[in-house]
Amino acid sequence: MNPDSMHVDAPTSQRAAVATEPQRADASTVAAGRSHEELPNLPVLNTLLAADRTLMAWTRTSLSLLSFGFTIYKILEGFQDAGGKFVVRSETPRNVGIFLTAMGTFAMVMGAVEYWQLLKQLNQKRIFTRPRYPLIMAIIMSISGMILFSSIASKVL
Repeated sequence: MNPDSMHVDAPTSQRAAVATEPQRADASTVAAGRSHEELPNLPVLNTLLAADRTLMAWTRTSLSLLSFGFTIYKILEGFQDAGGKFVVRSETPRNVGIFLTAMGTFAMVMGAVEYWQLLKQLNQKRIFTRPRYPLIMAIIMSISGMILFSSIASKVL
């Protein structure tokens, strides 16, 4: 059997016209009360979800740097207070803690700015109708990082 003879049901021009017609809402969508205009724009939704995952990765990295910086600061400070010779200079615990918390805070701010720019670039009104939880978490982490950084810098903790 010839493969070309299997598609004789509609002329090519009719198949092309059907392929270029806009997609209509199916019966389940109409039954649910949603019109064609309310259907999600899947490419935009995929991009938005990818941006959410990227921001969460920035958040994980930032949290790791912040917690590691604070932990190293406290451990080195404990060695120094115990009179250990492990710490060569007196300002080493503070400097290491400041460096790592600054990097963690900077990473969080960079991730939040990148995420916000992408949201503005998508320019979808529906994106801003409900809160973006990854962005809220990023703002909280940025503020926490700044507080931790300043507390280590001023040796409050």
